[in-house]
Amino acid sequence: MADINFSKGSVASDSQEAASPGPRAGEFRWDIIELLFFAYRDFVGDADNELEAFGFGRAHHRVMHFVYRYPGLKVADLLDVLRITKQSLGRVLKQLLDEGYIIQKTGNNDRRQRLLYATPKGEALVAKLAGLQTDRITRALRDINPEGVAAISEFLRAMIDRDDPDKVLEAIFGIGSKKPRE
Repeated sequence: MADINFSKGSVASDSQEAASPGPRAGEFRWDIIELLFFAYRDFVGDADNELEAFGFGRAHHRVMHFVYRYPGLKVADLLDVLRITKQSLGRVLKQLLDEGYIIQKTGNNDRRQRLLYATPKGEALVAKLAGLQTDRITRALRDINPEGVAAISEFLRAMIDRDDPDKVLEAIFGIGSKKPRE
């Protein structure tokens, strides 16, 4: 990992600093930052523990999630969604294909397309992981009223970059043509 060294005036130009000033000391949202860190740690931790038994990690989980939710997802679109390198995806995808969790088909109109589908074995794994995460979400939302749940959802959506070109996020927000699997 590269070291990050900052010196006065070395990072942003004057126009960048004027356009997006950072918060002053004391205005950082440490409370929310740390809650997000710990919530994410525990949210993915449930699935991580299950995945260890298969020799899988979080990358496998993310691939399986999106392949299951969007049957026929193109490899190119999966790369965009996950924002990982082709090499990283290739390693994970090969393992999921070799072990029978995903199948790959060529596109009907374009034979160069590689379309991904979860197998029944993959569907069962996704259901197990989603069940663990749904249980955690359900427990967390148990005593929150519907308005509070709507505010949480709005907050999480606002945390996602709006200029994100991901096809799946377009579908999640109801803009895209590909409908997620229920």
